[in-house]
Amino acid sequence: MKKLCYYISVLFLGTSFVYANDLMQGLSAYERHDFAKAAEYFEASCATGNPEACYNLANMYDTGLGVYKNDIKAVKLYTQACEGGFSDACYNLGMMYESGEGVQKDTIKAFTLFYKTCENGHTRGCYNTALMYYKGNGVQQNYARAFELFQKTCNEGYEKSCYNLGVMYRNGQGAPKDLNKALSLYKKACEQGLSIACDKYGKLRSEMQ
Repeated sequence: MKKLCYYISVLFLGTSFVYANDLMQGLSAYERHDFAKAAEYFEASCATGNPEACYNLANMYDTGLGVYKNDIKAVKLYTQACEGGFSDACYNLGMMYESGEGVQKDTIKAFTLFYKTCENGHTRGCYNTALMYYKGNGVQQNYARAFELFQKTCNEGYEKSCYNLGVMYRNGQGAPKDLNKALSLYKKACEQGLSIACDKYGKLRSEMQ
């Protein structure tokens, strides 16, 4: 799931007043639900080289909010923001390459982008990297690496990682089969609101009785 434009993070020190002002004006307009005006401000800030503004504008083109939906434009802006060091943009760009939205589908490129965000501490980027290692999608299948990254992101509180880690313990993939650990992980993900984990928890618990 892509991360939409719901917040603006802290501005870089030393940015010009105009650079910062357009970004903050865009945020203010967005919060007022004046999406067309928000897009104008983000576009002006993006034109000055602000990767955060480019990212927010990309989200608007991606979703058709305040502008006509344009996946090609979104990809261009995500790329610009990603190259400017904005990790959420790299993550969303990876999603676009993985699904073939606005760009030719390229799972290797998607993996590279997810891996890049993961190295920068992006939890969902690490989760997607793990998933691609698990499935062998865009990279050679590697259960050990998938297990390691699911473990990392589960520890960070990401419920889908806890669920998938449970699946790996259930099946003995990347680690020795351990139904008790699988059950515990299903329960943890279920308590965080993941319905499929609740279902798997109930079924595995019945099997173990």
